[in-house]
Amino acid sequence: MSRGKRIATGAVVLLALGILVSLGTWQVQRLHEKEALLAQIESRRHGVPVDLTLAEQTMARGEDGEYLHVRVTGRFDHSRERHFFATFEGESGFYVYTPLTLADGRILLVNRGFVPYDLKDPARRAAGQVSGTVTLAGYVRNRLAKKPSSILPDNDPAKNIFYWKDWQAMVASSGLDAARVLPFFVDADATVANPGGLPKGGVTQFDLPNNHLQYALTWYGLAVALVAVTGLMLFRRKT
Repeated sequence: MSRGKRIATGAVVLLALGILVSLGTWQVQRLHEKEALLAQIESRRHGVPVDLTLAEQTMARGEDGEYLHVRVTGRFDHSRERHFFATFEGESGFYVYTPLTLADGRILLVNRGFVPYDLKDPARRAAGQVSGTVTLAGYVRNRLAKKPSSILPDNDPAKNIFYWKDWQAMVASSGLDAARVLPFFVDADATVANPGGLPKGGVTQFDLPNNHLQYALTWYGLAVALVAVTGLMLFRRKT
């Protein structure tokens, strides 16, 4: 191999090695970030529910409000509930999102929980359509800026079936004044026991994938393999 080719080969190897090490290091950084996020979620999950106002103050400071455990009081407007297609404990059905009017007149979309597919019609689960002022605990959930995946079907507001949490479409299709609706959701927690057992609360998913260590080891492993192969080739040429 000519001197020019050796220099070019060495440059390519060093470039590839730098990229692999950089990718491994990036995954380590992502690992630390994900571990911190999971620790925060776990802390919020088991925290004592706080007043909704305190949660709003947290978000007003620019902090992420996702999974804050809150306590809310208001009156449900069951005539405007929205239905989000979901699977819970191996059964297909819907999460029921119902507007809750707070004491100050603002409105909060509350995910009251799961109902089986054949009980989508509220008339078939009338016992759970609680009236009057209620107080419940739940978890703040952020609204989505866009559909999370192209493979998801489009929402069908006309049939009141949603495949992703489009806050704007839910609000608009329910006829609510968007200016009065808080810009996030709350999932009722498992302590909420509705008459008749439906909707069934406690449907929030807390498990987030954390494969960054595996990815980091893969990139670092490829870097080590590159060094080993390059060293072996150099050794063979010398011998």
